[in-house]
Amino acid sequence: MSEIVISASAVKELREQTGVGMMDCKKALTEAEGDFEKAIELLRLRGQKMSEKRADRDAKEGVVIAMVSDDNKRGVVVRLSCETDFVSKNEDFVQLTKDITAVALSTFPANAEGLLQQAMNGSNIGTILTEQVARIGEKIEIADYQTLEAPLVASYIHMGNKAGVYL
Repeated sequence: MSEIVISASAVKELREQTGVGMMDCKKALTEAEGDFEKAIELLRLRGQKMSEKRADRDAKEGVVIAMVSDDNKRGVVVRLSCETDFVSKNEDFVQLTKDITAVALSTFPANAEGLLQQAMNGSNIGTILTEQVARIGEKIEIADYQTLEAPLVASYIHMGNKAGVYL
């Protein structure tokens, strides 16, 4: 049986598409015998397993984002939690929280479980969070999700995105 040779460019392409580490990408491509789609599925399954293993960990750090509709009649607050301050300050993590909050504002689901089912970037938010666990290596969860409908809604986020409110 001949050994499959995985090119550095294939590993790089898989890493760019998934955000998973180079060695994990190489291992997945080798296991998938060079099949790119199968390697992506293997990485996704590993992410789910990692997410299950980390389920009992504390995710006390995170980012809070509040958004209000253009007509100021609806507001949402999303707290995306992670395990470390290092991750919570990462630009990609903050942007992910903003993206999830924007979806929440536009779809206005009743609860966090409903928010996890909402479509975003060709997938659903729950799947994206599972993939982020594999990418980052920490527990990530929507720790809080609040909505408000009123004649006038305003929001405030405390410096550092650690606390937020809407009124």
